[in-house]
Amino acid sequence: MNTPDKSDKTSIEARCAAKGMRMTEQRRIIARVLADSADHPDVEELYRRCAEIDSHISISTVYRTVRLFEDAGIIERHDFREGRARYETSPDAHHDHLINLRTGEVIEFQSEEIERLQAEVARKLGFRLVDHRLELYAVPLTDDKAGH
Repeated sequence: MNTPDKSDKTSIEARCAAKGMRMTEQRRIIARVLADSADHPDVEELYRRCAEIDSHISISTVYRTVRLFEDAGIIERHDFREGRARYETSPDAHHDHLINLRTGEVIEFQSEEIERLQAEVARKLGFRLVDHRLELYAVPLTDDKAGH
């Protein structure tokens, strides 16, 4: 799982500054909450966490700010089959996701073997891979519902 550190906090705000984005105090709070998130919160969860810090933040402000950050390439949107978009800071290094269908937990991982295989598949089909997104949907091996 991605565990944010202090550099993540400054990176969201620094990325905003580098893009010339005006940073209100509410945007700073939203940026810090996103940077502090070890999970991939949706807008409603992000709003809940921000409202604990500043009760004057509205959900519409969170929606607008998330859209602004997403459009600027500062955060990434993920749709993990649950009908709600979830967000994370745009990563410096590529990683993939495994989603636990029982709990909704998102586990980030890297696999050089998978990366090589994807590039090889693209090459065999006559293409050069330039980007991809891999999401694995799974249930725990110990799940008694796994066979059903």
